[in-house]
Amino acid sequence: AHLVWLHGHEIRLTNIEFELLKMFILNANKVLTHQAILKQIWGPKHESDTHYLRIYIGALRKKVEDDPSEPKLIVTEPGIGYRFKPFF
Repeated sequence: AHLVWLHGHEIRLTNIEFELLKMFILNANKVLTHQAILKQIWGPKHESDTHYLRIYIGALRKKVEDDPSEPKLIVTEPGIGYRFKPFF
């Protein structure tokens, strides 16, 4: 149904934001490289298009983080990628 709830409120996500969040949840606490995320979400021709990723991660953080400027769920692994650290 592509429904996401946080703190009792439904959060509306774009298809790409939903796919990113799903990928993070399925790989919780694992570092996902920029290339792996780009390949999975956008396809192999976009493995070097990290600007796509930064834009969508920023938008997703605004929707799921309490303070997007200090993310606690979707954590940047500098020079590598991102890690999803669930709070449960």
